Amino acid sequence: MSGTGDKIKGMANEAMGNIKQGVGNLTDNEKLKGEGKAQEIKGEGQQVKGDVKNKVDDLTK
Repeated sequence: MSGTGDKIKGMANEAMGNIKQGVGNLTDNEKLKGEGKAQEIKGEGQQVKGDVKNKVDDLTK
Protein backbone atom coordinates (compact mmCIF):
# COMPACT_ATOMS: atom_id res chain seq x y z
CA MET A 1 0.00 0.00 0.00
CA SER A 2 1.21 3.47 -0.76
CA GLY A 3 2.01 6.04 1.85
CA THR A 4 -1.04 8.04 0.84
CA GLY A 5 -3.28 5.01 1.34
CA ASP A 6 -1.86 4.48 4.82
CA LYS A 7 -2.45 8.13 5.66
CA ILE A 8 -6.07 7.95 4.49
CA LYS A 9 -6.70 4.80 6.52
CA GLY A 10 -5.03 6.46 9.48
CA MET A 11 -7.21 9.56 9.25
CA ALA A 12 -10.32 7.38 9.03
CA ASN A 13 -9.30 5.30 12.07
CA GLU A 14 -8.44 8.42 14.03
CA ALA A 15 -11.81 10.00 13.21
CA MET A 16 -13.74 6.83 14.10
CA GLY A 17 -11.78 6.54 17.33
CA ASN A 18 -12.70 10.09 18.27
CA ILE A 19 -16.36 9.38 17.52
CA LYS A 20 -16.29 6.23 19.66
CA GLN A 21 -14.70 8.18 22.51
CA GLY A 22 -17.38 10.86 22.23
CA VAL A 23 -20.18 8.31 22.28
CA GLY A 24 -18.48 6.56 25.18
CA ASN A 25 -18.33 9.83 27.09
CA LEU A 26 -22.00 10.58 26.40
CA THR A 27 -23.13 7.12 27.47
CA ASP A 28 -20.54 6.74 30.24
CA ASN A 29 -19.31 3.56 28.54
CA GLU A 30 -15.70 2.96 29.58
CA LYS A 31 -15.24 0.07 27.13
CA LEU A 32 -16.26 2.23 24.17
CA LYS A 33 -14.00 5.06 25.35
CA GLY A 34 -11.06 2.63 25.54
CA GLU A 35 -11.77 1.15 22.12
CA GLY A 36 -12.00 4.65 20.69
CA LYS A 37 -8.68 5.70 22.19
CA ALA A 38 -7.01 2.55 20.87
CA GLN A 39 -8.41 3.16 17.38
CA GLU A 40 -7.30 6.80 17.50
CA ILE A 41 -3.75 5.76 18.41
CA LYS A 42 -3.78 3.13 15.65
CA GLY A 43 -4.80 5.82 13.17
CA GLU A 44 -2.03 8.13 14.31
CA GLY A 45 0.46 5.31 13.79
CA GLN A 46 -0.86 4.60 10.30
CA GLN A 47 -0.42 8.25 9.39
CA VAL A 48 3.19 8.19 10.57
CA LYS A 49 3.75 5.01 8.57
CA GLY A 50 2.36 6.76 5.49
CA ASP A 51 4.63 9.76 6.05
CA VAL A 52 7.67 7.48 6.31
CA LYS A 53 6.73 5.58 3.15
CA ASN A 54 6.32 8.85 1.25
CA LYS A 55 9.72 10.10 2.45
CA VAL A 56 11.41 6.85 1.44
CA ASP A 57 9.77 7.03 -1.99
CA ASP A 58 10.99 10.61 -2.39
CA LEU A 59 14.54 9.63 -1.43
CA THR A 60 14.67 6.66 -3.80
CA LYS A 61 13.53 8.62 -6.86
